[in-house]
Amino acid sequence: MSESEATPAKAVRDPESYRESLDTWMRQQRPDVTDLRVHDVDMPRATGFSNETVFFSATWSEGGAETSQRFVARIEPEGGALFPQQTPACARSVEVQHRIMKNVEATGVAPIPPTLPFEADTSVLGRPFFVMEFVEGVIPADVPRYSTDGFLKEEATPEERARMLKSGIETMAALNTLDWKKTGLDWLDPSGTGNPSLALQLDLYEDTATRQLGDRSHPVLRECFDYLRANAEETPVGLSWGDSRLGNMIWRDYRCVAVVDWEAASLVSPQADIGWWLMFDRQSFDDMQAPRLEGFPTREEMVAIWENATGMSAGNIDYWEIYALMRFNVIMVGLGDRMVRAGLIPAENNMAVNNGTTDAIARRLEAVG
Repeated sequence: MSESEATPAKAVRDPESYRESLDTWMRQQRPDVTDLRVHDVDMPRATGFSNETVFFSATWSEGGAETSQRFVARIEPEGGALFPQQTPACARSVEVQHRIMKNVEATGVAPIPPTLPFEADTSVLGRPFFVMEFVEGVIPADVPRYSTDGFLKEEATPEERARMLKSGIETMAALNTLDWKKTGLDWLDPSGTGNPSLALQLDLYEDTATRQLGDRSHPVLRECFDYLRANAEETPVGLSWGDSRLGNMIWRDYRCVAVVDWEAASLVSPQADIGWWLMFDRQSFDDMQAPRLEGFPTREEMVAIWENATGMSAGNIDYWEIYALMRFNVIMVGLGDRMVRAGLIPAENNMAVNNGTTDAIARRLEAVG
């Protein structure tokens, strides 16, 4: 990874070139309007480790009236996706997101920001990208974590927090009940035969971890894979959003108005999503030693909301939380190595192995015996 990958130069140092490029591109997307111009480009400093985000506005004339609208561009990270590639059709992270968003939006089961056509031509912005309509609302922060700072802790009432969690879990549950075949998600099937499975996901993540670790030992992750294989119970496969958490939803009046960040999606047991939700909730409170905010439902209450909304049993929820931790830990292997190559942390720290997620797996495996 080059220095520019750690902090993409074009995104940070040359916003005007993005404005000009987006101006030309947007005119091509809206040939039926006149006087279109892109303005107010806002480009948060990017890390290079996830999709780059660019906010911008466009104004045009149509039918004698002037219209302005806000948009968001999501640009492929230079280092590629952190989550394992599900199929050959999933080589570009932003294309995966765009295709799933279009598929899910067509079902109407959950709020998805409308998108413009996917752009694969790298001559436009330097990397593939897609543009979606901006959705007004708030997003709970990861840094500092919403459990310790921000509007959820400082402004929300217990009733508002309870409404938010219920809305988020029920939105996730609606996604989990989709028929992936009828939704047109066969291109996400790693089996290629119409038979996606938990076993295939374990293979995919283990192969990714083995390749990235090379000759380094990771005994906790090894033990985790052994546990997951020994205790696996195949259940009906559905769409797993993959990164199911409060911070990947947009909120108004403490209700979910948009579901975003789809690069981790897969076809696996829907229980994987409630497992990831609980994993992130535990990391946001217990692992940070942060008091649970009044109004936040308990772990058992969140499982009950999901079960009532899906009509499914969450099964062995400890298993699905450990499955989530495994996935997060595999991502940390790749992320740790990228941070070393970018010069952000010393190699001797071996962050790919020595990180909080590894510690969390060890604790959870000890708890389940």
